[in-house]
Amino acid sequence: MKVFAYIRVSTAAQSCESQKYEISEYCRKTGISVNSWVCESVSGTVPTENRRLGRVIKGMNSGDLLICSEISRLGRNMLMIMGVLNECAKKGIGILTIKDNFNLSDSINSKIIAFAFALASEIERNLISQRTREALAAKKAEGVRLGRPPGPSATYKRFCENAHEIMEMRGKGISICAIAKKYQMHANTLTRYIRDSHL
Repeated sequence: MKVFAYIRVSTAAQSCESQKYEISEYCRKTGISVNSWVCESVSGTVPTENRRLGRVIKGMNSGDLLICSEISRLGRNMLMIMGVLNECAKKGIGILTIKDNFNLSDSINSKIIAFAFALASEIERNLISQRTREALAAKKAEGVRLGRPPGPSATYKRFCENAHEIMEMRGKGISICAIAKKYQMHANTLTRYIRDSHL
């Protein structure tokens, strides 16, 4: 088993020493020997995979232990933290946080974390979907037209630019299908354009 001590500060102006002292004292009292110290200065809002934390977890094996001063060091919001816990639980990596007294090192906790993460993810997806529907409904109530902005399509512009030539081809008995193919449009679309333009 390898033990990794993780320290995160939000800005370069902050010091890692306070967290390092807390972890060192905890390990001294519990007889844990740290194999590797990882300290980074980065906001907790940065995705885990873009932090040293993500690379550390990726390189850890089942049975390894990750120690940090408190669970908020893993991420800024609960969903991000749950993601880290879930990833560690799936890999069989233990997590200890000193201030929170959190211990992810047994199968029961791992199962609870995995379930909670799945539930949190589903709730987040539902909230996003609900917010989107509410925003669209509000826009519609304000009279905002939803969907593709109105205006002539590229196909219709092509028809207008070549309308005279198209009608000449029709006068020569050339089929709708042949003309539509030449101007890269569906025959039914061309028929509708001709009908609507009264040419």
